[in-house]
Formats: sequence, C-alpha cells, structure tokens
Amino acid sequence: MIFKNFFLFLKKKIRSLYLNSAIYDKKISSFNDSYLKYRPSPSLLDCLIKYNKKKINIENYSLNEIWIDQKMTEKNFDNLNSFFWLFSLDLKSSKRDTQNIIFQWIEKNNRYNSKSWKIDIIAKRVIAWISNSKLAYENAGPVYRSKFNNIIKKQINHLINEIEKDEWVDNKMIGCAAIILAGLSYHDKDGYLNYGLNLLKRIIKFSFDNTGFPKSRNIRQLHFYLKYFILIREWLKESQNEIPEYIDENIYYLGQSYAFIWQNNKKDFLFNGNHESKNDDFDLYLKRLGYSFKNQSNELGGYAVLNNKKIVLAMDVGSSPDKKFSSNYQAGSLSFEVISNGKKLICNSGYFQNVKHQLNKLSKSSAVNSTLILDDRSSCEFTKVQDSNTKISQGLRIIKKNIIFEKNYWKISASHDGYLKQYGIIHNREVEFYPEQVKFVGHDKITSKNNFKSLKFEIRFHLEPNVKIMKTQDNKSILIDIGGEGWKFNSTNNDINIDNGLYFGKKNSFIDNQNIFISGMTSNENHTIKWVLTKQ
Repeated sequence: MIFKNFFLFLKKKIRSLYLNSAIYDKKISSFNDSYLKYRPSPSLLDCLIKYNKKKINIENYSLNEIWIDQKMTEKNFDNLNSFFWLFSLDLKSSKRDTQNIIFQWIEKNNRYNSKSWKIDIIAKRVIAWISNSKLAYENAGPVYRSKFNNIIKKQINHLINEIEKDEWVDNKMIGCAAIILAGLSYHDKDGYLNYGLNLLKRIIKFSFDNTGFPKSRNIRQLHFYLKYFILIREWLKESQNEIPEYIDENIYYLGQSYAFIWQNNKKDFLFNGNHESKNDDFDLYLKRLGYSFKNQSNELGGYAVLNNKKIVLAMDVGSSPDKKFSSNYQAGSLSFEVISNGKKLICNSGYFQNVKHQLNKLSKSSAVNSTLILDDRSSCEFTKVQDSNTKISQGLRIIKKNIIFEKNYWKISASHDGYLKQYGIIHNREVEFYPEQVKFVGHDKITSKNNFKSLKFEIRFHLEPNVKIMKTQDNKSILIDIGGEGWKFNSTNNDINIDNGLYFGKKNSFIDNQNIFISGMTSNENHTIKWVLTKQ
C-alpha cells in the first residue's frame, strides 16, 4: 500500500511538472488569425446563470486590483476566474473596461496553472467570454482580439488533452459544452466540434441508464444534464448546424425524468445528493424555447412517486449505484417524503455537497434520512478516496418491490439487503395511503435470515425547520403543524420521541431541525414496527 501511494504521488508530481513546462505550453498554443464568427445569444445561458436583480456597473470597481493576489476562499477564487459574473454586468458598462480586465487576466494566466486552469473553471470561462462577446470582444483592437482568440484555443486544447482524466462527470459535461461552443464559434476548428460531439456520445453511454436517468441516481445531476444538453442543442440550432439525433433523444429521456421528478410535484425531493432549488425559472426557460415534457409514470430511476392534487408520496426504491457513480449517494434506501398541499410533511435532511467538509460524511448516513437505522450503522458503507471524497465500499440491492396506485388506495412496498451481510437482516418497508381518510399507515419489518443478538433500531421521520411538533399529554402521539395544517403521528406499543438534528436542504448550508423517531430493540424473531400518520 505504501509503495502504491508513493507511486501515485510520484506520477502526479511528474504530471504536474509536465503541465507547467514550456514543452506543454508550446504543445497547446495555437497562433493563427482565425476570429470569432458565431456569437451565441447570452439569453441561452439563462438556464445556468443566477442573475443579480441589480446590474453591476464595472466602472465602480478598482480595475487594476482585480487580479492582484488576494486572500480569498477557493469558492470566491473559482467564481472570479470563471467569469460567469459577466452576465451580471450592466450592458452600459464600458467595453474598454471589461476588455481591460480580460486582458489583465490573459497576461497573468497565459500559461497553465493548477488553480485558474481547472477543467470546470476553464470551461465556464470560455463559455462566459464567447457568450458575452458584445462586452468581451466587440470593437476591440487587433492585438487584444488576437490574444483573446488564441487564449481561448489554448484553453480548449488543454481541455481536450486533460478532460477525460477528470474523475467528475459534471466537469466533463461542462468541458464538453465549452469545446462544442469553441468549435461552433471558430469555423476553422471543426476538430473541436467533432471532438466535443464524440465526447458527448461517450458521456451519454457512460452516465445514463437505459431509461435516460443518471446512473448516479442523483436528481440534482439530472437537472444539470438537462440544462447542458438543451444549451448545446440551442447553440447548434442558432448557429445553423445539424442537430445529431442522439442529442434530441437524450433530451427527450432527460425531459421525461425531469417531468416525473419535478413538474408533476413542484417540490424538490431530498434524495441522493439533491438539495432545494428553484426550478420555476427553468420551467419558464423551457416554455420560452418551446420544450414541453410530460410523464405520468409511477416509478423511474429507482424512485416511486404517487400523487393526486393534494398529496405526494415519494420513496427511494432503487439499489445503490455502482461505486464510480456513488460520490453523492446517500444511504437512505426506503426513505420517503410526503408533500401535503405543497408543503413538506415528512422529508429527508438533504445533502451537504462540499466533500472537504466534515458534514458531507454525516449527510451521507442513514440517520439523516427518513428510514430505519440498525445498530447505529448506515445501510451502506463508504470509504474515502482522493480529494476527501467518499464512495460506496459496500452497497445494497432492492430485493423486491410492489407499487399499487388506485383512486382510494396507494401502496409502496420494498425490501433492501443493506444489513444482510453484517447482521443477516432484511429491511422491508410498506407505506399505505388511504386518500378518503387522508391517512398513511406504515410497516417497517426487520426480518432475520439467521439467529442474531438483540440489536438497537431507530426509525426517523425528518421534518423541515419551519415545521412545529409537540407530544400529546399521554406521550403516545406527536402533533405536527405545517403552515396551519394539522397532522397526528402515533405508533402503538413503541417508544416515540422528538429529537433535534441538522437540515442540509439548502446547498452547502445547515440549520437546526427536528425529527420524530421510534426506537427499540429487535428480538430473535421477525420484528414489525407499525406507525400511522393522519390528517386532523
């Protein structure tokens, strides 16, 4: 192991020396007089950009100090160097000032460096520069134009050399989009376009299952892919290039998945790496461009979703993904969420995306999901890999499932084997809903495949931070208030308690929340815990 780690370190060091060498710089440099021909509409980036309501006047800033080394967080450094902030500039801002800032960046970052030349940062920067050509390129002098065009090609050449070595598929997707855009914008660079489109094919084959759902089962990633595929298609359309059939096909499948998860419910489910997002603006973007997606399925991508006009029931009924797709996976098998009249009644606690933060590991555990936890262990095991990230070392399979969706009766039932190897135990969950009574009935069954010692179990039901709960006087029930709507939770013959926890629903942030939990000890026999959730 020591020898292997040393070898990897040495290999990485040699690679770094090569990328920083004059030899590599010469290899990726491209000097010719080709100029920017296709200039995409900045509005096509509306799906990706979070606009400031108040536009920035660049003349209000000290332009000579922007690229002076400053102590800033990695996030702020990346945001600055990505140039996505160009989209927030007032168009009345001076072109000369904007181009001066870009020129300063080129002079300071003309050669590869590990910080400002990261795959995703390069890609965003190229997209931002080309998409903001009115500010970044128009009316510029010949020296600036030459440097602008050549540094873009230099960065794209670097992307082509390095992009397939990047472990993060998201980075590959962003980089692929930048390469395609460069190929469309510089007509003499058809090699860029062909490479980008071929890379896109490989990303599709690698990243999606046969239904078009991401193999990671990450809902956030689903939205991410759909946005970039539509963006690429619109660039091809606007530049009057042929749109490959596989792009339209993949948009169709991604759109079906998007409708299944979001458009039918208008609420984010906090499963497997997802966090709260505002997709209403994206829906308007889709409508503006003429995209319409519909899906009335009850199951897709390992998720079961049943709904009517007032109630939504969603459950994770999928097996864990393969290790290489598990970076954002959470051990929340059979966890579920309930939405009542547009408000979350039961939820998961969400995901802390920053892999370098200790809360990332916590947010992957079964305990932050509305499911059963056995012996204080998660249903999946994770191991640390490079860059502080963790991936699945022991996953789980869904053994059986059954979904019934009728007017007056719903049921989702499934079992997983996450505790089988360690304890010889299968967890089966059955959630029934009776629409006329507005009542949920749940059964969590702990089934022993062999004799085992008595084990501690917990079943947690997480709540959003704004939800109010209290115990009844007899300590047998929990009253829940969601925006003036009352519900009652009880579990006969089981201890019910209220516990404090953390909620990671908003990206890379946390806030206190509460959860209802049932606890007890298993026996040598099969053990079933029944719980009921009724609207008052």
